[in-house]
Amino acid sequence: MAMEFSHISVLFDETIDSLDIKKDGLYVDCTCGGAGHSKAILERIPDGVLVAIDRDPDAIKVITERIGNMPQTEIVNDNFSNIKNILNGRQVDGILADLGVSSFQLDTPERGFSFHNDAPLDMRMSKSGKSAYDVVNGYSEQELSNIISRYGEEKFARSIAKNIVKARENKKIETTLELADLIRDSVPAKYRREGHPARKTFQAIRIEVNDELSMLGNAVEDMFYSLKVGGRLSIITFHSLEDRTVKEKFKQFTAGCTCPKDFPVCVCGKTPEGKIVNKGLTAKQTELDMNNRSRSAKLRTIERLK
Repeated sequence: MAMEFSHISVLFDETIDSLDIKKDGLYVDCTCGGAGHSKAILERIPDGVLVAIDRDPDAIKVITERIGNMPQTEIVNDNFSNIKNILNGRQVDGILADLGVSSFQLDTPERGFSFHNDAPLDMRMSKSGKSAYDVVNGYSEQELSNIISRYGEEKFARSIAKNIVKARENKKIETTLELADLIRDSVPAKYRREGHPARKTFQAIRIEVNDELSMLGNAVEDMFYSLKVGGRLSIITFHSLEDRTVKEKFKQFTAGCTCPKDFPVCVCGKTPEGKIVNKGLTAKQTELDMNNRSRSAKLRTIERLK
């Protein structure tokens, strides 16, 4: 199964262009996946090095097969939140992080990410640790409601959480379709016609299982401070919570003087550490027509100034 790993890299040309690649540079792909972006970077750095990171062991097998024979490649099976340890003090010319779930993960039913196929409730990107089954069957009604509301921005979170807890009193919820059916029955009929009613809840549980948001803010800081002066960080997000975190962090890096507005001269001496290169690029219509998953993608790029 791993060898059929496919992932359509969204905003492909825009992302590669945003990194302003130097042929002898040191680059990091934090979410290498099917190695689409990585291959394009490697073609442009004959004298450079690419550190290819992924937390998914299935992805690592494929990355090794696809680009492992290229001498300028370092392959690391780890979470990008550990980028400081992975780089071990090295400063880099560019970093890319594509925060989406890979097409492979979504299209492999047994990984349990999709509500379109029946599969065990899993959703673990690293294939280890707490699973969606543990969250759905182990969290209290209040905890479930909070997660679904916060991470899924789901207005019927309380109703969904209540029905999950009620259902599991009779029998553990074991599969994706069991959960999807429960969610569908927990929302008004009108709401079901506005797209699949399970989408937001599945997103919320996936974020909780993989601890996606709590580590993101610190990871973005570590990425930015791993850049050389003139180095660039490009991040692709797929939902508003991720994008908000990245946008806020980039805003901090580009903030200059923090003196009160009525001060005649600056006394804090603070100047921007970075400058924005891309301010939330989205997919063109041609890409949207070819790849429906690109509709929610947004690319932000920042360059380090000092």
